[in-house]
Amino acid sequence: MSWFVYILFCDQKTYYVGLTHNTSARTLSHQRKKNIATKEFSDIKLVYQEKYKTRIEAERREKQLKGWTVAKKKALISGKLALLIKLSKNRERVE
Repeated sequence: MSWFVYILFCDQKTYYVGLTHNTSARTLSHQRKKNIATKEFSDIKLVYQEKYKTRIEAERREKQLKGWTVAKKKALISGKLALLIKLSKNRERVE
């Protein structure tokens, strides 16, 4: 079974990072307010996902992404890898 790390964009202001084996079902679960962490949000969109072979790999990546700044998450989501590398090296906060 494959595992996915995903990022949701909630109410046009907050990023939520999670992991699942089914992103469609998990996103729907968030949108139907069945998850305590995102229950307060009315507009929830899946904006990014990565696939992993094992849950352990996905958990490591989830932990890493949860520690990132908003600027790094935005760079990852938009595919701006050069900016992501710059932010990682310089530890800058560009938001």
